[in-house]
Amino acid sequence: MLALSPSIFKAYDIRGVIDTTLNAGIARLIGRAFGRAALAKGETEVVIGRDGRLSGPALITALADGLQSVGVHVVDLGVVATPMVYFGTHVLGPKSGIMVTGSHNPPNYNGFKMVLAGEAIHGEAIQSLYRACAADDQAVAATPGSYRQHDIAPAYLERVVGDVKLARPIKIAVDCGNGVAGAFAPALFRAMGAEVIELFCEVDGNFPNHHPDPAHPENLQDLIRCLRETDAEIGLAFDGDGDRLGIVTKDGQIIYPDRQMMLFAKDVLSRHENGLILYDVKCTRHLAPWIAKHGGQPLMWKTGHSLVKAKLKETGAPLGGEMSGHIFFKDRWYGFDDGLYSGARMLEILTREADPSALLNALPMSDSTPELHLHLDEGENHALIARLHAEADFPGSDQVITIDGLRVEYPDGFGLARSSNTTPVVVLRFEAETAEALDRIQGEFKRVITAIKPDAALPF
Repeated sequence: MLALSPSIFKAYDIRGVIDTTLNAGIARLIGRAFGRAALAKGETEVVIGRDGRLSGPALITALADGLQSVGVHVVDLGVVATPMVYFGTHVLGPKSGIMVTGSHNPPNYNGFKMVLAGEAIHGEAIQSLYRACAADDQAVAATPGSYRQHDIAPAYLERVVGDVKLARPIKIAVDCGNGVAGAFAPALFRAMGAEVIELFCEVDGNFPNHHPDPAHPENLQDLIRCLRETDAEIGLAFDGDGDRLGIVTKDGQIIYPDRQMMLFAKDVLSRHENGLILYDVKCTRHLAPWIAKHGGQPLMWKTGHSLVKAKLKETGAPLGGEMSGHIFFKDRWYGFDDGLYSGARMLEILTREADPSALLNALPMSDSTPELHLHLDEGENHALIARLHAEADFPGSDQVITIDGLRVEYPDGFGLARSSNTTPVVVLRFEAETAEALDRIQGEFKRVITAIKPDAALPF
């Protein structure tokens, strides 16, 4: 029996290494704890699904067993993208669901993304699951829960195709990195009327071609090459469980999610006058003025898909998005992050144009860095940010935003340092109007960080 490790209970989900911190025994415990939490909220049925990882079958079987053992009825969707489990919690009756997925982590990882009674759980709710697992008494219900399988793909595809319409035919390239999106994305876009060139759409938990994470440029090189060598107009890429979208233009430019959000916001605001548009602290400084220019109210918020989802629900905003690629449509959709649906909505916008790449490349942008990581010891990341809050000064800055770490705004750019909620890392990102300004702002952050931690191995 593998010992239960508190380290797998992260800020937004549960995630561990197979046979090191996670196995079927732990999955069964999680099923029992989640099942009891669902029953306490009056939920007697839970939707489950899994991605294409090799450890998925054993984990989902144990998870279902745990849920049933405490009296919860299980609806098993089988191999699906994460948003299809979320979709199930909106259309099948049960409002609780668990997706067995390692998302974009290496092949030896797996985990659980959870919705409890309609809420994406995070933070303290996940810690309470840990405590329930640790205190489990192995008691079983007098009558175990039932189990049934359900194929949700036809209803999901029909719902998207019924909602999103292409203005004209388009040829696209789709790279799924052998993640589970490959089982659905090509069929979805063909059903919408697109011609599809498939790259690595065979679901394979070994991820033999490249890592399924479109946030990193090295994982988009095959897609860039395909666009250069074929007559496809645009490229879409998906992460391992299909809840994030990457976009590449015909000339090989990567359109990061904060710029994708500009097109989505403009479209959504055409139907939601004065609508609130949420985005996280890592996004470009061009996004807020763009939202305001198109009649919306920009609201910067904390990073984390569960946190953005909760804020979206609280505010009633029709759209939210994160730099990581999680896009949340409440306009015409359900408010959960869905890379496949986001891809469909992007094609709807792009097919109104003769040259989709020109539209994307014309979106405002500045010199910027990708997400940079300062690696630290466990707990040290939170301590460093706390000291920066208390001690750091930034002469010449316009504003220091502290909703999630420190985002320091200058007349010509910004710098960000925030603590990761999942690993012992301080996440850094910089953007500026010129290369010189970028160097200057990075220099300011280097000054304040090394004043507190002189041996910091800064990634810039």
